Amino acid sequence: MAREVIFQLNNVSYRYPGGEDALSDVSLTVFRGEKVVLLGANGCGKSTLLKILDGLQFPQEGTVYAFGKLLSEENLGCEEFAFAFRRRVGFVFQNSDAQLFNSSVWEEIAFGPVQMGLEPEEVNRRVEEVIALLGLGHIKDRPPYKLSGGEKKKVAIASVLSINPEVLLLDEPTGGLDPRTTRWLINLIRQLNQAGKTLVTSTHDLDIVSEIADKVLVFSEDHRLVAAGPPEEILNNRALLLQVNLVDDQFHYHLHSNGHRHYHAHG
Repeated sequence: MAREVIFQLNNVSYRYPGGEDALSDVSLTVFRGEKVVLLGANGCGKSTLLKILDGLQFPQEGTVYAFGKLLSEENLGCEEFAFAFRRRVGFVFQNSDAQLFNSSVWEEIAFGPVQMGLEPEEVNRRVEEVIALLGLGHIKDRPPYKLSGGEKKKVAIASVLSINPEVLLLDEPTGGLDPRTTRWLINLIRQLNQAGKTLVTSTHDLDIVSEIADKVLVFSEDHRLVAAGPPEEILNNRALLLQVNLVDDQFHYHLHSNGHRHYHAHG
């Protein structure tokens, strides 16, 4: 039985207004239920690709399809198309402060369901379910700007989960998080995938890749997709990781008995 295609990119290129390349001739497919990691050094185009998948930016060349339909500025200008797309795809930004703007955590989580036009009872149900799922009850009345970095990340994720999207796009989600919150996030990503959600995560953190991916797409510093494969295949390809500037020749990996892989330097 053929797998359902969620995203299909064909020869996509994107340039910033000043003419600088962000993505160059990228073609890829994301299937329903996959955990996909976009792996590459900072500045390689991972965040731009996530914004294209979310319909926040549009390529100058190539085509993007989402759920079998062309994802274009014109189509997203259609209210019916935009509403259907926005409730199916959620985006968690790298900088949580750019995503949080309401006066309390509860209102932040409720914002999406309210914009969807849901009845107040359904809004309340969704908010309370997500608060319980993520353990946010003790901060639900606090303003987001007074939260810690880890708490802000949890609220940003909660604000996306409350619309119950089919797809989650996460941009460098572990950036700036302490080890405990990072572990919580890894477990959440796996839990959401087990519940049937498709996840596309950008990162340059090699330590988490094997835990949050079943497919890895590797991007070079000249903004091209240069490799794709399962995590073990990619992480064992030291020449590739050197080529894309994710390790240097002093770095080696160790696969611990618990399955966790760690990279570090040897003097």
